[in-house]
Amino acid sequence: MTNLVQPEFAIAAARTNIHAVRIVAALGLAGLADWLFYDQRVGISAVIFATTLAGVSLVTNLDAVDRRRLLPAGLVLIAGLAPAVETLDALSLGFILLALGVAAAMLTNRGFDSLANRSRALRELYMFAPFRVIRDAVGALSLPRISSGIVVWVVPTLMSCVFLLLFASANPLIEKWLSATNLAKLTANLSAPRILFWVLSLSLIWPFVYLRWHRTRTSAAMPALAIGTNELLSTATVLRSLILFNLLFAVQTVLDVVFLWGAAALPVDITYASYAHRGAYPLILTALLAAGFVLVAMRPGGPAEQSSVIRPLVYLWVGQNVMLVISSILRLDLYVQTYLLTYWRIAAFIWMLLVATGLVFIVARIALQRSNGWLIRINLIAVLLTLYACSFTNFAAIIADYNVSHSQEASGKGVTLDLDYLNGLGPQALPGIDRASKLFLTHSRYPTFVSSRDNLVERFRRDTASWRAWGLRDRRLRRYLEEQDNRPAG
Repeated sequence: MTNLVQPEFAIAAARTNIHAVRIVAALGLAGLADWLFYDQRVGISAVIFATTLAGVSLVTNLDAVDRRRLLPAGLVLIAGLAPAVETLDALSLGFILLALGVAAAMLTNRGFDSLANRSRALRELYMFAPFRVIRDAVGALSLPRISSGIVVWVVPTLMSCVFLLLFASANPLIEKWLSATNLAKLTANLSAPRILFWVLSLSLIWPFVYLRWHRTRTSAAMPALAIGTNELLSTATVLRSLILFNLLFAVQTVLDVVFLWGAAALPVDITYASYAHRGAYPLILTALLAAGFVLVAMRPGGPAEQSSVIRPLVYLWVGQNVMLVISSILRLDLYVQTYLLTYWRIAAFIWMLLVATGLVFIVARIALQRSNGWLIRINLIAVLLTLYACSFTNFAAIIADYNVSHSQEASGKGVTLDLDYLNGLGPQALPGIDRASKLFLTHSRYPTFVSSRDNLVERFRRDTASWRAWGLRDRRLRRYLEEQDNRPAG
């Protein structure tokens, strides 16, 4: 009896030890990546890190290594690193990633014997495996009772931290409150970009430290971890997440209602402009992350979708996210009123409206109990209709007209008109350019402005000289130019 029990304890201890080694190795490699790459120009350091990662991966996955392939895998790695020794650019970095993936798959993936399997292995390693780091790290504790208690808080805690960092970057009040906490003083050397760097580094490093392939039989030395997607996104996890998220988002929502919409007095060290102009893009990223979480957590047929407690929390949270998107649109509108309009800012407006529409569609999918396929189709229809409407919209003329009307020269507010950008919009901006020219009659750049305008007219007439280039928009502009030419001077 004793002889039978002792080997089981020995195997369990060996498994615990190798998991501990893997976690320590991953943290050490992340620290090395921080030292080599963070806020540094990358060159030969990429080769050094790739070589170290390959060596550590070999040691931590030794039991799964096919020793007969060590030499060819080593040659593949050397060939992949050689271009980066010459110079590091996008192409040589691609060869590094390709060599690391191919060498790892050659050594540990028994099914790496055809082009299809090789492509599948590389896709798995770089597209899906990085998402295993949280699940594997918790499962590697090999303590089921403790792990089960930790797992239900992993997603709520980590995502709440991510949302909090995004809110801090978007809202100077939240940033001020965080900076005043003792925790912020203890972590003075930390920053959101550095934390994100570590998270991304660990996500990319962990699949090499713990190589596990979907089609590879799991050996006794490499046990499958017990923590899966169902445990990470169980009903208990989703419930805790939604409670935390709703409370966190409520803070941002209340602050926007009071200060952004209600224009209440801010602390003396924070201006209304800094509050309003910051955060449109971080808040949209927050809404997209929230939408992704709802889609995964409330998957059709999942336990969370059937919960009568979770469903109202989801509706409340999505409603707060819609409010978040509307606040982002207002922020961007206030920014445009000051710094005028560009193509990218129009695209941002359209994108924000699509995000808000997508959030509403998510609620509709849950309420109507439709599939994710239905959600994808209706969002694609919304995108196609939006693009179809955009195809009829003369954005160059809209931008030119808005910028001229809201420039400092015309309204006395905002920034001075960027004449170079105005001319860069092309011939369709000519009506706006003609309006702007009247504002610059006494300006020293007026002769240059007129010359640029004439060049645009000449370019337009040259480009549309052939009937093959005919279009309604160009026809309207041609008629406008004819009217301008026939108008009496003065």
